[in-house]
Amino acid sequence: MTSSSKVCVGQITGAHGVRGLVKVKPFTAAPEDLTAYGPVSDEAGARRLALHLLSWAKDQWIVRVDGVADRDAADALRGLRLYVDRAALPEAEEDEFYHVDLIGLPAVLADGSSFGTVRAVFDFGAGEFLEIDRARGSAVMVPFTRAAVPVVDIAGRRIVIDPPAGLLEPAERPPEGGDDEDGEG
Repeated sequence: MTSSSKVCVGQITGAHGVRGLVKVKPFTAAPEDLTAYGPVSDEAGARRLALHLLSWAKDQWIVRVDGVADRDAADALRGLRLYVDRAALPEAEEDEFYHVDLIGLPAVLADGSSFGTVRAVFDFGAGEFLEIDRARGSAVMVPFTRAAVPVVDIAGRRIVIDPPAGLLEPAERPPEGGDDEDGEG
């Protein structure tokens, strides 16, 4: 099964206590949906896990995993990303997208010229951003808003961006050899 036929719904961040419980950071729109789509697996699908949500603490679930009974076994799961089969998920609503569908899409400017490729989708708390690898220059973060990304064409395999003012200008470099703070330069 290819990674695009699986969607990451969370990640185990560590052990909780000594009885095999783990902490899981959910990546689902509703945190309680972490277990709504059936058992989860690793990305390759080689290891399947049945999760039981116990409590919510500090933006993470405390979870019991079938077959994990002690802290050492729980610690061994730290960092494991949890996936479900794409077919188990509901269709995305209009103007909603699964991150996996955006990653790898070519990004073009409104005039059709190539801008780069979507590398990742981030949410730092103030809204989502697309990290776009540019063919020339460093990667840039573009706000994932209708104004900055007016077209998302999953079927046509592209997004159109209208970058905010200043995004494409090179960063200003400090002047060479200016005075230092104490006036001696």
